[in-house]
Amino acid sequence: MSNVVEQAVEARLVASAPRMETVPATLKYDRDDPFAVRMAFPAPAALEGTEVTWAFSRELLAEGLDAPAGVGDVRVRPYGFDRTVVEFHAPEGIAMVHIRTSEVRRFLKRAQHLVPVGQELQFLDLDQNLADLLRDAR
Repeated sequence: MSNVVEQAVEARLVASAPRMETVPATLKYDRDDPFAVRMAFPAPAALEGTEVTWAFSRELLAEGLDAPAGVGDVRVRPYGFDRTVVEFHAPEGIAMVHIRTSEVRRFLKRAQHLVPVGQELQFLDLDQNLADLLRDAR
């Protein structure tokens, strides 16, 4: 069994113009980082022209499906019947994307099969994480 769950999603970029541009995005969950999910956008969808990846908690993504969640750089909230809004706050501005809630639920279910909620600590390699932290501090 793979340690990683990846799922392509269709994200609709909310802009000041009336139409919403569809951009590809990928949700990723890695058992080696059990508390986090990542959402990656390809270079054409980013201002700098390079792939951009945001990391945030799996719990935030799950909570945001049913009620507004988050107060930091990433915020998630339901929108309508089958849409979820993910907001990315950066010094350059705010990017908002709409994703089908059903796609997010399917992704979270696959991640749950990999690492059940509440059992994340069992998958952390604290010795390796500490060694990495100390190595990076030099």
